[in-house]
Amino acid sequence: MRIALVNDLAMAVESLRRILLSVPGHEIAWVARDGREAVDRCGRDLPDLILMDLFMPGMDGVEATRRIMAATPCPILIVTATVGNHAAKVFEAMGHGALDAVNIPMMGAGAEAQRSRYTLLRKVHVISRLRGLPSTSPAKRAYMDPPPPIVAIGASTGGPKALADLLSTLPCPLGAAVVIVQHVDEKFSAGLAEWLDGQTPLPVQLAAEGGRPRADVVYLAGTNDHLVMSSGLSFSYTPEPGRTPYRPSVDIFFRSLAIHWPVDPNPDGSSGCAAAIAVLLTGMGRDGAEGLAILRKEGWRTIAQDRATSVVYGMPKAAKELNAAVEILPILEIGPAIVRALRRTTLCKPYKFNGEPTARLP
Repeated sequence: MRIALVNDLAMAVESLRRILLSVPGHEIAWVARDGREAVDRCGRDLPDLILMDLFMPGMDGVEATRRIMAATPCPILIVTATVGNHAAKVFEAMGHGALDAVNIPMMGAGAEAQRSRYTLLRKVHVISRLRGLPSTSPAKRAYMDPPPPIVAIGASTGGPKALADLLSTLPCPLGAAVVIVQHVDEKFSAGLAEWLDGQTPLPVQLAAEGGRPRADVVYLAGTNDHLVMSSGLSFSYTPEPGRTPYRPSVDIFFRSLAIHWPVDPNPDGSSGCAAAIAVLLTGMGRDGAEGLAILRKEGWRTIAQDRATSVVYGMPKAAKELNAAVEILPILEIGPAIVRALRRTTLCKPYKFNGEPTARLP
């Protein structure tokens, strides 16, 4: 993948260069010291991806993004200091066509520095996969306990009954964490969690900010903000994007899993990782379909509810049209399919990276 760097700080450029070149298949197309130079270079040599800083002398990253996307469209990832402190600028750049944003990786050899470098490489990997380019996924160092297998579920209209039917077929212990994003106002989310808790032997609770998924627990998105998985494999909520009609959004949660959650394809060569399963249930519209397709490309086992048992065959139908689902099943067959898949493997297989155990990603 040919990647261009746009940053006026020599130290930042060198750090990014070393991180990117640590992954086979990446090369540096060119380096620009400000936005104006980046616009000019794109007109002469369009890269596969641009890592764009926000704050530079002369033309900043927002204006450079606007001009590049208008004249020579190219995937742009905003890479800048303290993304959270400059949210307005980040969203302005994304409004002009930037795909995502990430903090400049930290220097040093500590766990936080390793995590920040991995987060950048993971986003680059996902963009490469979305473009259909060959890419070698980064190896993730073991800076935390291995995550449990996970079952991610999205639902909308007709979802509460479908969720109750599905959860009732899951045993306890299950050997996996279950995370649900259901389109429901936050005023009713606690009541829904309490009701679902009575429909399954697994405990059901709201996903708490900063909490990490644990095996044999069902988590439900609990606010009108979007539930996402952070780089530390913990729950977080974000109000952005604000214009989506679906709150919380299944697509946004699925995309965050594609970026951060480590998976390993089935050792028996079958389709989809048994330790990472995503399910899309009944609902109006298309929310979750694109996210499910991305997860399938990332090696997840993906399942969609069939037409006959869906109250509204919108979201699962959109997933079928995108070929996002490995399986399309009646609601009462989805739980047993999850159990069968989980029995094939319990955790992502470890392998060695520079002599240290890691989790392997596709």
